[in-house]
Amino acid sequence: MKTKYSSYNLNGLPEGCKYCVKGEKLVLFISGVCSRNCWYCSLSDKRKNKNIIWANEREIKNTKEFLKEIKESNATSMGITGGDPLLFLKRTIKYAKTAKKTFGKKFHIHIYLPTKFVNKNNLKKLSKYIDEIRFNPECSSLRSSLSKKEDSIFAAIADNDLKKIKLASIYWKKQNIGIELPMIPEKEKDFLELITKAKDFIGFVNLNEFELSETNINMVTKKYTLNQGGYTIKDSIKSGIWLLKQIKKRKINLKVHLCTAKLKNNHQFKNRLKLHNILPFGYKTKEGMVKYLVIDSINKKLINKLKEEINKQFYIDNKKKRVILSQSAAAKLLNNPNNKYKISLVEEFPTYDQIETEKQEIK
Repeated sequence: MKTKYSSYNLNGLPEGCKYCVKGEKLVLFISGVCSRNCWYCSLSDKRKNKNIIWANEREIKNTKEFLKEIKESNATSMGITGGDPLLFLKRTIKYAKTAKKTFGKKFHIHIYLPTKFVNKNNLKKLSKYIDEIRFNPECSSLRSSLSKKEDSIFAAIADNDLKKIKLASIYWKKQNIGIELPMIPEKEKDFLELITKAKDFIGFVNLNEFELSETNINMVTKKYTLNQGGYTIKDSIKSGIWLLKQIKKRKINLKVHLCTAKLKNNHQFKNRLKLHNILPFGYKTKEGMVKYLVIDSINKKLINKLKEEINKQFYIDNKKKRVILSQSAAAKLLNNPNNKYKISLVEEFPTYDQIETEKQEIK
């Protein structure tokens, strides 16, 4: 049941997850504006309710920047999320169509959809470019705020979710239709009932370990205990494993994946870092980070002097206003008794944001 990706699985991984765990999925965040206000939502402040498009860590304004991020991250596939992509259907289709047109039909695209605005017309438009569809049922966002006396409300909303999810069968094969659920402790029985009712027209279920964020912290910490480390909720994985066992016991033939925070950080993200392009003269660490030898300055006088002293063994990084040196060029400058350059060894993410994690001046 446990996978080599620090997750738990029954009957194999959904197709989208296969790309994701290898770090090959670009995440297209189509907008932070949503049709719902889920109490467990884990979006950050800079994304939640903001009408901004992100391709991985890059804020984008157009398809040109979008394609550049795909190429720089060496993505072979894409996941579209939000917010609610159906609130921005034309935008969603525009970017999905661009990816398919540029990289071909084999470029796998999956999408996450709240069920509120799901209808035949919207699904038909998406089906031209989307390979796999993952629904976020509305009932999952309501259950923890309802009392036992209001079970009928939950049941009615769940039935409405199921009707909308079933519509996908018109346009996608069963194995390409799934449900995405936050693994909320003590709600596994409700989710089991939902999955059992949906089993005939979905092919997979993806359960996400419940995580804390800056936007859900007040609600979550009132009801749940955190695991050691401080950002995942105690018993979330335990509840997910119980659910997997029950699905197996009932012989429900679905692919079920319990996706953990460890998978996201230690496999998905790390593998994506390893695939990402880096600037000239940098070198990757085994963790996927990149190291550069840099001079934190750019001016004509400096560039002309470097051309004289080390020829072409440097790269001008205009974005961070610095010069990156080859190892041999840095050694040559440092061995020169008249050297006046301050050279630093920098470790940073290879992603668009280039966040530095370590910096040390070399003397």
